[in-house]
Amino acid sequence: MKKAATLALGILTSVGGFFDVGNLATGAQAGAVFRLQLLWPLLLGTILVIFLIEMSGRFAAVTRQALPDAIRTHLGFSFWLVPFLVLTLVHFLVLGAEIGGICFALHLITGLPTPVWALPVAVLVWLFLWRASFSAIENSTSLLGLLTLAFVVAAWQHRPPTGQLLAGMLPTLPHHDPARYWFIAVSLLGAVIAPYMFYFYSSGAVEDKWDDSYIGVNRGVSVIGMGFGSVISIGAVVVAAVVLAPRGIQVDDYHQAALMLTTAFPFWGFVLFAASMAIACLGAATEVALSMAYTTAQTYGWNWGEDLDPREDARFCLTYTGAVLASSLLILFGVDPLKLTLLTMAVNAAVLPFVAIPFLLLMNDRKLLKEHCNGWISNAITLVVVVLSIVLAVVSIPLLIRGGS
Repeated sequence: MKKAATLALGILTSVGGFFDVGNLATGAQAGAVFRLQLLWPLLLGTILVIFLIEMSGRFAAVTRQALPDAIRTHLGFSFWLVPFLVLTLVHFLVLGAEIGGICFALHLITGLPTPVWALPVAVLVWLFLWRASFSAIENSTSLLGLLTLAFVVAAWQHRPPTGQLLAGMLPTLPHHDPARYWFIAVSLLGAVIAPYMFYFYSSGAVEDKWDDSYIGVNRGVSVIGMGFGSVISIGAVVVAAVVLAPRGIQVDDYHQAALMLTTAFPFWGFVLFAASMAIACLGAATEVALSMAYTTAQTYGWNWGEDLDPREDARFCLTYTGAVLASSLLILFGVDPLKLTLLTMAVNAAVLPFVAIPFLLLMNDRKLLKEHCNGWISNAITLVVVVLSIVLAVVSIPLLIRGGS
């Protein structure tokens, strides 16, 4: 029963890392501007992230170590320092974007300005982290995350042409605006293969006390959890393509994205969008804040664990407290949540090499993993991620400048 319940970790990771404000924003723009032509980055990203999540869980189950701790221990602090600093910046930006998403959802429901909600939302996220156990965060976020299936239901109701759906799964050249096409494609990949997901997932596996008997369960959790996020993300692109594109709405503002569910759910669509956005962003905010605290504590060898009493891991708790407060200031001082999200997704893509290369080295260490180290298929996938991440690192920022309007 306990092993079956670990599916919650996969769904939490997918709701918080796969379908979050980044995927919602980029998916809405992809569908609104290019209809179904940009489904292929989601499909490619899903395949890659399933393998990467499986590897990070397998590593934690076999070694009883989370990835940041293992990189520092086995590859050296100096080797890990630059990736750690880069990931700290990414954590900060992503957390700000997720808090901005919750604030905007509350703005949609109440009409109050988005910045007004910044500090109350920060307090809400902090209280959730301070008071809840890791299993409570897993289970509550996974259960509430089912509401985001509204995008899948809406996509099903709209009945998009099967031929166009299948054609969108294959890479094609853009019919117009190539700079924006490739910017959104890169941003979608950056949103799906979010670097913090692997560190959070491996740390969560350690929190849940996985051992090598969980290896089979881990495979199922990776496929089902990431598949859950993928289906919702594809649903969001389809809905945007069917609802927004025919009206000429290109989603330059979240207010436009809020119209996505109003055709399928005329009365509740607006509220469903706001609630789905708030829940997805709350799951992501808790995941990113924990990931930042996990990574920082493991880098410096501090006690860490969401289930520990705060007096036992005070520096761990102080890290997520400071991260939540500092990130909320971005929204309080008027940073546009959509622009922050698009910037963050491009940065996500740019920093992938810092995650992928240490990952590849660890997963082939036979002293650590013995018979559970990577086979040729996993290595091939990881190598694809390394090459792809280097390409994305080179092109993401120039594309942000040229196509990230």
